Amino acid sequence: MSVLLIGGDKVSNITSLLKSLGVTKTTHWDSRKNSTSHKSIPMDTDAVIMLTDFLKHNTMSYFKKSAKKQNIPLICSRRGVASVSMDFNKFLEGRSV
Repeated sequence: MSVLLIGGDKVSNITSLLKSLGVTKTTHWDSRKNSTSHKSIPMDTDAVIMLTDFLKHNTMSYFKKSAKKQNIPLICSRRGVASVSMDFNKFLEGRSV
């Protein structure tokens, strides 16, 4: 499974968590630059995780629309490892149903 992680600066704990949950590839965009909100979601992305604590409203809106167009699941979470773990596990449970 490939995940695009948007937001945050130091996400090594989150990428480690995702790896332990079966994610084989994690791409991280910190969204500090305005150009981030004009990027396209990579085609091999299975899910997008947005760390809402660190994103501007317009950036979140852009990626929400992009994920919906490409039929890619979107997970909105706070930056904490516990929050990401809970939200990502909910996503995984929903996929297996």
